[in-house]
Amino acid sequence: MITDLNDLYYFSEIVRYGGIAAAERATGEPRSKLSRKLVHLEDRLGIRLVERSTRRFRVTEVGQIFYRHCCNVIMEAEQAEAVVAGVKERPSGPVRFSCPTGMLETVTPILASFLAAYPDVSLDLLASNLSIDLIDQRVDLALRVRFSLDGSASLTMRALATSRRILVAAPPIAASIGGETDPEYLSHLPCLAFGADDTPEIWQLFGPQHAEKVLSIKPRLTCGELSVLRSASVAGLGVALIPDHFCREQLGDGRLVRLFPNWSKQPGLVHLVFTSKRGLSPAVRALIDHLVDGFQNDAAMDKPSDFSSPRKGEVRAKKSAGKHLTSTLNEA
Repeated sequence: MITDLNDLYYFSEIVRYGGIAAAERATGEPRSKLSRKLVHLEDRLGIRLVERSTRRFRVTEVGQIFYRHCCNVIMEAEQAEAVVAGVKERPSGPVRFSCPTGMLETVTPILASFLAAYPDVSLDLLASNLSIDLIDQRVDLALRVRFSLDGSASLTMRALATSRRILVAAPPIAASIGGETDPEYLSHLPCLAFGADDTPEIWQLFGPQHAEKVLSIKPRLTCGELSVLRSASVAGLGVALIPDHFCREQLGDGRLVRLFPNWSKQPGLVHLVFTSKRGLSPAVRALIDHLVDGFQNDAAMDKPSDFSSPRKGEVRAKKSAGKHLTSTLNEA
C-alpha cells in the first residue's frame, strides 16, 4: 500500500489548527476538500482519527499517535526535498569532460581555476582527438574544433573561439625559402603532418581573394599529437601546419617563423557540445560558463565574431562567445 503524503499533510494541518474550519483559514484549502481527505484517510485506515460534530472537535488517542508519525514523515519529506534543492543550486559532484589534445594547453589553466572555485566538483578529463559519442561514452561536456558542424538536433552547441592553422618552421628552413610567396614551394621542403586529419598528406590552403590551393605533401613525420609536431618543427625537422594559438609563444621568441603568411587552413570553430540545455547539473552549467569566460579572456584566441568569412565547407558563427551557437552550414 502506497500512502498519499497529501492525505497525511492535510490530516496534520487539521489537527495542528484544531479543526477543519481553522485549517481552511490557515492553508487556503476549501473546507469540503479537507473534510473529504480526512474521511478518505479514516476509511482507508479503518479507524476513527477525529471525533467531530458541529460543536466539538477531538483527536482520538490513536489519532494523536498517528499525528506524531505524520509530522515526522512530513518533516523527512521536506528535508529530502531540501537536499535535492541544495544539490540543484550548488555545483558539486563529478563532471566528465572531453577535450582534443591540441586544446589542452589552453584549457588546463581554465580547468584549474574552475576546480579552485568549486571545491565540491570533481573533473574527469578525457583527452582525445577522436569523435566522442557523448551518450555512449557518458561524457557530460565536450570541446570540439570543427570546420563544419553536423547540425545534430540532439546536441546543443556553444561557441568559444576560432582556431586557424598556419604554416611554421624553424628559422633555418624559413631562411631557405627566401622571398618565395607561393605555398606550392612546400613540395621542396620537409613537412610534418597531423595524423588526426582524415587526409594528413593533403593540405588545403586558402589565400588572398579566396584563392585556394590543394597541396599533396610527402610527410617526413606524421603524428596525431600537435605538441609533437610543434617540437619537431622547433627542432628543424620540417614545416608544420598547426593552430596559431598553439605556437604563439614559439613565434614570439623566434624559435618558429611563420611561412607564407597570406595562406592558412580554413578556420575551425572551437565550441562546446552537450546533449541538452535542460537537466544539466549545476556543475556542468558552471563549467560551461567558466570555459566561456576563460576563452573570452584569453588574448591568444580569436573570438567567434572573427569567424566572419566562411569559404566552402566553413561555418559562420552568428553570435559571439557566451551565446548559444547559431550556425549556417554550407554545402561541402
